[in-house]
Amino acid sequence: EEQTACVVQALFSDLFDDDDETDCRSLETDSGGGPPLTFDTRVVASRLRQMGDQCNLDFERVSSEPLAEVLQGKVEKFGAAVESLIRRWNDQNPELVYERAFLCVCVKLVRLVGEKVPGMLDPSLLIREINGNSQVRNYIEAHGGWVRM
Repeated sequence: EEQTACVVQALFSDLFDDDDETDCRSLETDSGGGPPLTFDTRVVASRLRQMGDQCNLDFERVSSEPLAEVLQGKVEKFGAAVESLIRRWNDQNPELVYERAFLCVCVKLVRLVGEKVPGMLDPSLLIREINGNSQVRNYIEAHGGWVRM
């Protein structure tokens, strides 16, 4: 959960060019018996940004009430909008793994909301979405944490 917070902070800095230095540039993670692995949160954030870029669903053309509400600044509907968008994207790409689709859609939606309604987004929103989704959290952990994503 702490790693997720640092990665999301770095992602927001990357997406919105905040010039703020993150307190968690490099993190150590347990490598499962070997020496701890160090990773740069900026590298992970860059990978997440690339994942968001892979989402080829045109959010502007998707008819979704939660998405429309989020784009009007009702960020409390973010989770519902993400789930709606995942279903739509998965209909077009049934081979998608839910957890990867979740991360791609979250990043793309964060970027869109940040452009449409600047100042409405806070990194804590995305941190809560990721940490609050046990399926995604378990997926990240099963792959060796953020360093291996």
